[in-house]
Amino acid sequence: MIRHLLLRFLFTLPALWLILTMVFLLVHIVPGDPVQQMLGEGARAEDMERLHRALGLDLPLHVQYGRYLAGLLRGNWGQSFRFQTPVLRVVLERYPATITLALTGLLICAAIGIPAGVLAAHRRGHAADRAVGFFTLLGLSVPNFALGPVLILLFSIQLGWLPVSGKEGGASLVLPGITLGAALAAILTRTVRSSMIEELSSDYVRTARAKGLPESAVLFRHAFRNALIPIVTILGLQFGTLLAGTIVTETIFSWPGIGRLTVQAIQARDYPLLQGCILVIAFSYVVVNLLTDFIYALADPRIRLQ
Repeated sequence: MIRHLLLRFLFTLPALWLILTMVFLLVHIVPGDPVQQMLGEGARAEDMERLHRALGLDLPLHVQYGRYLAGLLRGNWGQSFRFQTPVLRVVLERYPATITLALTGLLICAAIGIPAGVLAAHRRGHAADRAVGFFTLLGLSVPNFALGPVLILLFSIQLGWLPVSGKEGGASLVLPGITLGAALAAILTRTVRSSMIEELSSDYVRTARAKGLPESAVLFRHAFRNALIPIVTILGLQFGTLLAGTIVTETIFSWPGIGRLTVQAIQARDYPLLQGCILVIAFSYVVVNLLTDFIYALADPRIRLQ
């Protein structure tokens, strides 16, 4: 198992390198000058030239790229233009907040999607199934950049129950967690429903019912366990999506995580910081996929890794 995970990780290194290269080229090709952003429009030409030399931005692009890759291999992610501190330190300070928010969104997604999907499959064609289908369609139709402000207006401004923004304890996680998890809960509900419907029509389920097992045991001990593979897959993919989707949600709720940091790096044209944020998000995708492979074998012993 460990050998397989290590091989999978090695196979993802070219993808990480490609993502890093594309981000490096894009941030340098897009019009704009970080030095002018730092010094302001009224800066003198000699001051701008001096800062260009100090930051290494006067060098040819391929030389900058080579220096950046060499620094990464040594564990040096560069110096943030905006914060004047090492990029790795800034990213590691913000990363726990993003992980906390993403896990909250995933828990909300699972808490809503799994029971709703099982209920819809069990009551297929009945009123409960149609009600779940309606709310699923509603969750898919409302984007998080629209849902977030609505939740703020209702629960923070009108009712005053929850904080508007920032990180102020557990209560401040509720609204951004719902904003992140709502649409993904709708996707998970559909996945659980379709997987459960397929399993509930299997021969072993009919046999279990013929033996007189309680319906709850048939649903969860037998059908749901065999439907776990597509559910684990979609949860793994959704967690990666949550890490990237926090960019919008963290901006709306002023959450101090990687997503908001990415937006700040774009606005300041902070090349090293932006590259560091993208690298962390891409690496998180890789780790989540590896963990998903590991959970496959735990969920279904029939899976054998070659």
